[in-house]
Amino acid sequence: MTSQALNATGEARTPRIIAVANQKGGVGKTTTAINLATALAAVRKTVLLVDLDPQGNASTGLGIARRDRAHSSYQVLIGNDSLDSAAQETAIPGLHIVPSGMDLSGAEIELVNVEEREYCLKKAVEGGAQNYDYVLIDCPPALGLLTVNALVAAQAVLVPLQCEFFALEGVSYLVKTIERVKKAFNPGLEIQGIVLTMYDRRNNLSDMVESDVREYFGDKVYETVIPRNVRVSEAPSHGRPVLVYDMRCAGSKAYLSLAGEILQRERHSAQLAQAARIARSAPVSRGVI
Repeated sequence: MTSQALNATGEARTPRIIAVANQKGGVGKTTTAINLATALAAVRKTVLLVDLDPQGNASTGLGIARRDRAHSSYQVLIGNDSLDSAAQETAIPGLHIVPSGMDLSGAEIELVNVEEREYCLKKAVEGGAQNYDYVLIDCPPALGLLTVNALVAAQAVLVPLQCEFFALEGVSYLVKTIERVKKAFNPGLEIQGIVLTMYDRRNNLSDMVESDVREYFGDKVYETVIPRNVRVSEAPSHGRPVLVYDMRCAGSKAYLSLAGEILQRERHSAQLAQAARIARSAPVSRGVI
C-alpha cells in the first residue's frame, strides 16, 4: 500500500487509533484485539492490528508463522521498517497486521537513549496508516516504554477488564498511567471504553464486579460483555479469530456486538463534534435587549 486512501467525500482518510491495554495479563486483551479487529473488518472497515506484545500472541492468533515475521513491530520501532512495509495481509479480508516476535522484548532497552523515544510508534503511524479506518494496537501486559509508545500514538484506549475480585484495583494503575501520558505527551488521549471479559452468568462474582465497574466508570463501560466461552479459548490454537473458527458461538456474537457498539458511539461523537463546529461558525446574533 503506497497511495493514500480517500474516504467517501474524497478527503484523505484519518484512521481511528485505539490502544488495547491492561497492565494485567490474562484479561482477554489480545483476544479482544484480534476479534474486535476481525469484527470491524467484517463490517467493511479496513483495519491494521499492530502487535506490540513481545509474546506475539496476536500474530499467532491470526495465523502468522514465526518465519514470516522478519518485518515486525520491532523493526518499525527502531526505524528499520515503515509501518506500511511491515504490514502484511491476514486471512481476513480488510485486516492487516504488523506482527511481533521476541526481538521486541529488547526494544525498551535499545530505545532508552533514543531522542523522543516515546514518539517512535506515533511517527510510524502518522507516516503509514492513512490506508486504514482503524488501527488497533495490542499492548504488552506491562506499563513500560512499549505501552507508553502505544498510548502516545493512540487517540483512545480500550480496556478489557476481567470479571474478577481485583479488577478495579488493577485498572486504577492503568488509568493513572493514561493521565500521566495525557499530561506529558498526548493531551487528546481518552478512554475509549471498558469492556468486561470472561463474564460468567453462573457466578455471582461476575455480577458484583460488573455492578462495581459500572458504578465507578459509568457510561465508559460498554453494554456488551464478553462471556466465558470454550470456543473463544480454542480459536487461537488454530490460528484463527473466534469469528472465523465458530461464528455462531456466544463469544463471536459478543465481539460483533462490541464492534457495533463502538461504531455507534463514534457516530454519535462525530455528530456532536459536527454540531459544535456549526455552532462555532454560526453568526452571533446581536439583538437589542
